[in-house]
Amino acid sequence: MDEAAIASDSAREKEEEIMTSVVVVIGAGLIGQAIARRVGSGQRVLLADVRQANADAAAQVLADAGFDTCTAVVDASSRESVQALVEIATGLGEVTGVIHAAGVSASQASIEQILNVDLYGTALVLEEFGRVIAAGGSAVVISSQSGHRLPALSLEEDRALATTPAGELLGLPMLQADRLSDGLHAYQVSKRANVLRVKAEAVRWGERGARVNAISPGIIITPLARDELNGVNGAGYRRMIELAPAGRAGTPDEIGAVGELLMTARGAFITGSDILIDGGSTASFFYGPLSEHAPTPKDGK
Repeated sequence: MDEAAIASDSAREKEEEIMTSVVVVIGAGLIGQAIARRVGSGQRVLLADVRQANADAAAQVLADAGFDTCTAVVDASSRESVQALVEIATGLGEVTGVIHAAGVSASQASIEQILNVDLYGTALVLEEFGRVIAAGGSAVVISSQSGHRLPALSLEEDRALATTPAGELLGLPMLQADRLSDGLHAYQVSKRANVLRVKAEAVRWGERGARVNAISPGIIITPLARDELNGVNGAGYRRMIELAPAGRAGTPDEIGAVGELLMTARGAFITGSDILIDGGSTASFFYGPLSEHAPTPKDGK
C-alpha cells in the first residue's frame, strides 16, 4: 500500500472517530435506561451517575443487550463535575443526545438537596450541554407530575426560574428557606422550574439546530417507587394510583416510548415542550376523587 493510500485510510479513521455519536444518560436508573434503549442503537451510550456502581450496573445490562457503553461519575449539583462529564462526552465523539434523569425525591432528601440536585442541577446540565450539543441533537429532562400540581406562579417568578443564569438561581428570593414550607413544596417548585427551564433553553438550543423537551411522569414502578409505596407515605401513593383514571402505576418502558418520540425524527417539530404522563393522576387531583373538592362518600357509597 502506497503512502497516499495509508494517509487516506488514516484520515478516514480519524473522521469516523470524530463522527461517533454519543448519547449521555445522567442518572442511570430504569427510566434513563428505557429511553437509552430506544435511541442509543449504533451510538456510544455514556452512562453517568453519582454512584459508580449504579453506572456500571446499567452499562452492563445495556452492553449485554448489544449497546456500546461506557461510564462516568457525575454530581449534577456541581458545575465542575458536569463540565468534566461534558469533556468526557465530547472526547468520545459528537454529543447527539442527552437524557437527564438524575434527581432526589421529596420524601428522602432535604430542601437544600432537592434545590441543589433537582433545580440547580438540571439548569447546569442544560447550560453546559447546550454549549456542545450537535446540530440535529436532542435532549429530554425527566421532571415530575408534582410540578403540575403547584399553584400558578407570577409571570415574574416564571421568568426568573426559566432564565436566571444557573449560578444565580439558588439566590432567588422565592427559593429561600422562609418561602418554602417543606420538602414537597421545594420539589414542586423544582419540577416546575425544570419545565420552565426547558422552554427557555429550547431557544438557545435551537440556535445550534438542537431540541430539548421535558417529560413529567407520575408514579412509575422503579426500585425507588417501591420504597415509597412501602414507606411511611405508602398509603398516600397507593391512593393516588387507585384513584387515577388509569387505575395503575406506569412502567419505565412507557416513559421510554415518549422519550423516543421526543428525541428522534418523529418528534422533529417538538421542542420546548413538556409531556405529562401520569395515568390521569393530575386530572384526578384537580377535578376527580383526589381533589379536595371531591364529594365525601356517604353511607358507604
